[in-house]
Amino acid sequence: MDRCRYAPTPSGPAHPGTLLAGLLAWLDARSRGASLLLRLEDVDPRRCTLEHADEMRAALRWLGLAWDTELIQSERRLEHEAALDLLEQAGLLYPCSCSRAQARRAGQRAADGGFRYPGTCRARTLPAQGWRGCGEALRLRLPDGRLELDDESGLDFSQNPLAEMGDPIVRRRDGTLAYHLAVVVDDAADGITRVIRGRDLAASTAIHRVLQQALALPTPSYRHHFLLLEEHGGKLAKLHGAVGWRALREHLTPEQTCGMLARTAGLRATDAPITPTSLLEDFAWQRVESRDQVMRWTGSALERLGPEPEPAKS
Repeated sequence: MDRCRYAPTPSGPAHPGTLLAGLLAWLDARSRGASLLLRLEDVDPRRCTLEHADEMRAALRWLGLAWDTELIQSERRLEHEAALDLLEQAGLLYPCSCSRAQARRAGQRAADGGFRYPGTCRARTLPAQGWRGCGEALRLRLPDGRLELDDESGLDFSQNPLAEMGDPIVRRRDGTLAYHLAVVVDDAADGITRVIRGRDLAASTAIHRVLQQALALPTPSYRHHFLLLEEHGGKLAKLHGAVGWRALREHLTPEQTCGMLARTAGLRATDAPITPTSLLEDFAWQRVESRDQVMRWTGSALERLGPEPEPAKS
């Protein structure tokens, strides 16, 4: 039996994008009779709090989503450190003193829209005490080569992660474990066989594949779904924090919110109120929108403005 997960970061109020991702992960798992895990990815203490974690649980319950198991990522510190030990033994870790500003100044855009690390410290080695005695950030030394990646969405996310992303940080200078390492270790520890997540994380899949290979961990299947975008002048940005779930519930019932999300996802022709359980009756990924959708919060309702405009032809 498949084992699936929904793994939000409790760094602020749940917003419509959070609820959409949770709903699609829930529908995928329940439609195939898979077990479903809620994993709160809270390894970053600067952004994640217990209050935010409680709010995330409350928002998902409010929408009508339930989980078979719940785990807290920060409780796996020992497993994450054991993975660093293995990467050190394989000669794949090196210390880095570079700042984000230095990467920005290098001006090499990465596949995820950020800035590619140019490899300034790549020739450095760990101190004699190993990574545990290193007070600097730790980076993963990526192999140079293209990885062919199959995504259930049909989109091609194949890439050469070294050339297109650059060596990623796996532990920050302050000791915080990075997302890339923690999510790979946790998916394996949790027995995850399917990963349903937003397209904004697709560019990270090649790095995750490298880590899975280096740590001799299984690779789950991946499906990356469309995102909600907001109208922001001439620039489109992910709908993150635009309106929190508590503001939503002042004007919408859970069923109305679910109906709005279902219509936006292409699962219903109207935004009539509906429950997640009712959506299971005819859920199929073939019916889910493939293009990102632009939304606007009017102060009392979410207005769907349609798909993201196609890029202008040159």
